[in-house]
Amino acid sequence: MSEKRLFHQNHPILAGCLLLAGVVFIFFGGITYFIVKLTHRAGTDIFISRPGIGVIELKGVISRSEQTIADLVKFKNNDNVKAIVVRIDSPGGAVGASQEIFREIKRVGKVKPVVASMGSVAASGGYYCALGAEKIVASRGTLTGSMGVIMKFANLEEIFNKIGYKNETIKSGKFKDMGSPGRSLTPEEHLMLQALLDNVHSQFIRDIAESRNLAEKDIRKIADGRIFSGDQAHELGLVDQMGNFTDAVLLAAELGGLKVTDPYLIYPEKNEFNMLRFISGKRGEALFNSLVRSEPVLAYQ
Repeated sequence: MSEKRLFHQNHPILAGCLLLAGVVFIFFGGITYFIVKLTHRAGTDIFISRPGIGVIELKGVISRSEQTIADLVKFKNNDNVKAIVVRIDSPGGAVGASQEIFREIKRVGKVKPVVASMGSVAASGGYYCALGAEKIVASRGTLTGSMGVIMKFANLEEIFNKIGYKNETIKSGKFKDMGSPGRSLTPEEHLMLQALLDNVHSQFIRDIAESRNLAEKDIRKIADGRIFSGDQAHELGLVDQMGNFTDAVLLAAELGGLKVTDPYLIYPEKNEFNMLRFISGKRGEALFNSLVRSEPVLAYQ
């Protein structure tokens, strides 16, 4: 009879405890390894602290600014983040959200360097956000520009007339139902909305001129909604240099004083699966909000 079998027979309770301890150790060790691997990819490793470059991704239509601003503030206050790269792949979006992100990037830039890295598309509101960065890096084929403002209304008046639908409206002011799908805009309403868009467009132009150190009159000549390649934008002074994401990261490292050829990248926790957040339901809440969110009416697109 082997010594192991004799031990189990003579000390059954002790053997059971040792087996249970081994199972618990393996279980919690596996869980810890799983969490560490996930958080390490996100740059939020709870055991390792090292200097690096913060990366914030701005993708898709810009409809809200809260999460991006929160990420910028966290990186600004994180001593391990020596500089920030905002990776933009967006055709634009809501005016207010784009302006808020632009403003926050400029504010963070007073504390540590921020570099904008343009992906396939960084146009309109996407370009507006990039303007807040100290440097803008674009690929030669990046689509950018589209410096304009748009507002759309659905006019279903003829369809309503054909099906016999009549819209009754009670309002407290003559402009309160402006943009109603049951009728066309009046000339007065059209002029009012055009003045609104012109004002917002001028805000865009002023921020471009100030951020890029260009004359407003020169910006007005090209800020008519046209799009540019990265090459064209560089010639016009709208971006600083040609390059991909890696070039932007290396530039940020240089500006942040990191003398490394392969900077450590730190991503916001939200960009990766997080077990605690998943269990708490925050992921589900975010998904629900993204599904029910309506498209903006006044937009940089």
